[in-house]
Amino acid sequence: MEVVTTRGPVRGLSRDGITAFLGIPYAAAPIGAGRFAAPVEHEPWRDVRDATEFGPTAPQAPRLLGSMDLRAYFGDGWHRGEDYLTVNVWTPDPTATGLPVMVFVHGGGFVAGSGRAESYDGSAFARDGVVLVTLNYRLGVAGFLDVPGAPANRGLLDVVAALRWVRENIAGFGGDPGTVTVFGQSAGATIVGGLLATPEATGLFQRAIVQSGSGLGAFSPEQASRVTRAAADLLGIEASARAFAEISDERLVETASRLAGIDLRTATHTDPLVGLSPFSLVLDTQPADATVAEVDLLIGANTEEGNLYLVPFGTYDSSTSADVDAVAARAHPDPVRLAKTYREQRPAATDGEIRSAVLGDALFGAGTWALAEAYARRSRAFAYEFAWRSPALDGALGATHTVELPFVFGLTGLPSLHGPNRLLGEGEVPPSLVTRVHDSWVRFARTGDPGWPRYTPDRRTTMRFDVDSGTVDDPRGAERRVWERA
Repeated sequence: MEVVTTRGPVRGLSRDGITAFLGIPYAAAPIGAGRFAAPVEHEPWRDVRDATEFGPTAPQAPRLLGSMDLRAYFGDGWHRGEDYLTVNVWTPDPTATGLPVMVFVHGGGFVAGSGRAESYDGSAFARDGVVLVTLNYRLGVAGFLDVPGAPANRGLLDVVAALRWVRENIAGFGGDPGTVTVFGQSAGATIVGGLLATPEATGLFQRAIVQSGSGLGAFSPEQASRVTRAAADLLGIEASARAFAEISDERLVETASRLAGIDLRTATHTDPLVGLSPFSLVLDTQPADATVAEVDLLIGANTEEGNLYLVPFGTYDSSTSADVDAVAARAHPDPVRLAKTYREQRPAATDGEIRSAVLGDALFGAGTWALAEAYARRSRAFAYEFAWRSPALDGALGATHTVELPFVFGLTGLPSLHGPNRLLGEGEVPPSLVTRVHDSWVRFARTGDPGWPRYTPDRRTTMRFDVDSGTVDDPRGAERRVWERA
């Protein structure tokens, strides 16, 4: 099957009623000094370009999280090649017209991941009449280091360029450029939040889904400059776009892996990523305070987000009261009040449970609530909480970060997701929950309504996904309010 794009014709692969077009460039290869410039259009091609295999990925180091095997999520590493600013498209029928379009932005801490990871296969969406697009964007130093002389947030600019490609080309794959939902998870969800506050992205999508991201996750320029200075010192260069452009991808990747742990607290800002990543968006104003897009929003997080950063490392069970106080001090201007609130709301909880809850809300919960509140006052917002507990790691992993993704993509049957140290553990996954979550995302993409009441400032109605799903009002109001005061 062939489709003609604005840059040239591409040939996809049809199987079981679905056609996939893989590794289509949406921008020129970012090489040399171009790694630190805004994305530009790819040169056109005249011959039919083969789009039956995935292309290269952004330069990155292997991403490991303790004892967890997350290759289905992060992918299997750096696939080298210059032309990695690409999209992958799954469609039920390239000759159709007016199908809803969903564009997914992957996570990975701003340093890892790609649109070719096994967890992001778009076949289930295509079977339900959706054109599904995944994409790659620049990562780490090339994508998010705030370098003097280079545009900020180059990884986000890549996503804007990919959305422009979708607007100009998706009709050729059966999609409706006027019915585009952009959705992302983790770092990808924070990028989606950034798109909501990016004027250049206005009109490129009509709906947005933020899965475990943060509308408060951006670094201030002062914080970002600390990371830039540290990277320049490690490389022995001046902090300028010209100097960084002379460094190889291999050295930039190696340097990025050595930047973790920088204390980014300032007189006016806490560290929005509590030391887990030295990269994020860099903005003067947080997305939750600067939204410009008038779109429908579906937003939520998982009940035990923080478990992923503790349980696989063996630090959950060994957590102490001092550990709770330490993460509170890094995350909140009034850490004593924060820790006291969480302990009062969970009187029977262990220190590990409290530590995980504070960490998870510092990373995702607070920024999710803030963005939901902002949108509830200006547009249509719908909230969810994913509460199903994975049995992985002897049942300790729980409703952690990333566990909702296989349900969203309808891919809970992937062998790579099952095993004692894999995301879904061993045993059965409730098929009714898979159907309910996936269908809610599809319905939202089609109509702007996932199937439950809106999130409003007076009710804060939230869908809690579990074996027995249902809506609750303001499910964690006390914790939400303590972050609101911050």
